[in-house]
Amino acid sequence: MSVQTIAGTTETIQEFFTRFGAGDLTALLDLFTDEVDWNVPGSATVPWTGRRTTKEELAAFFVSAGEEVETTERFEVDSIVAEGDTGVALGRFIHVIRRTGKKFSSEFALHIAVADGRIRLYHMFEDGAAAAEAFAA
Repeated sequence: MSVQTIAGTTETIQEFFTRFGAGDLTALLDLFTDEVDWNVPGSATVPWTGRRTTKEELAAFFVSAGEEVETTERFEVDSIVAEGDTGVALGRFIHVIRRTGKKFSSEFALHIAVADGRIRLYHMFEDGAAAAEAFAA
């Protein structure tokens, strides 16, 4: 299967959100380089936090996020700013953690770097304390 790359950094970030929202794991993973610098700082009690570097690790993240989180109330990207191969997306969301039924709301900043239309760096910043609280029974 050939990988279709996206023209620019802003378009790549927009396409990430489109594919993530559609739940198409194969298409989503195609947006990433074979090795990626992925980091979501947070608590060890939150399954999606931590560092990842391979597509297998990313696939496990996306599957876990789909199983653990319901985002029906709100997910908004307020702005995407890009310069060269680096971009930042700012937004907000409200998640419901399925295993506890607790809501987790946060603003977020997503730092992405792109190489040849594919994501090589993904650093997500959200309210880690609120996430850990939502996972606490």
